[in-house]
Amino acid sequence: MINTREYEWSDVSVVIAGRPVTGLRGVKYSAKQEKELLHAKGNKPHSIQRGNKTYDGEVTLLQSEYEALRQAAGGDLLDASMDIIAAYGNPSRGDAVTTDCLVGVEFTEDNTEWKQGDKFQEKTLPFICLDCKSV
Repeated sequence: MINTREYEWSDVSVVIAGRPVTGLRGVKYSAKQEKELLHAKGNKPHSIQRGNKTYDGEVTLLQSEYEALRQAAGGDLLDASMDIIAAYGNPSRGDAVTTDCLVGVEFTEDNTEWKQGDKFQEKTLPFICLDCKSV
């Protein structure tokens, strides 16, 4: 029998710098590779040439989680390098658990925005990393 249940937000667990993150509001990461069509004789491409790979993403945290992460990073997130582990799936429901390891994560921005009427502060931190692999 095939399990047709989809993964849910409650099935996602993230560990940043060795610390489980409970104030997580979102996580996004991607792998990209430069690709270019190689043209020669004729008007159709002969092949696709591959270049450098890059990895980037962002995490969205509650302010209290951000403060704990900043403290763990020694006070300045822009100077820190860490790993992020993202796992999703719920084995108690028969899901296979998928685990991704983002290696050498460094945040590229640290911004703050407050607006009238805010009930909580949410911080989105974009990052780049050295590798993104399933383990």
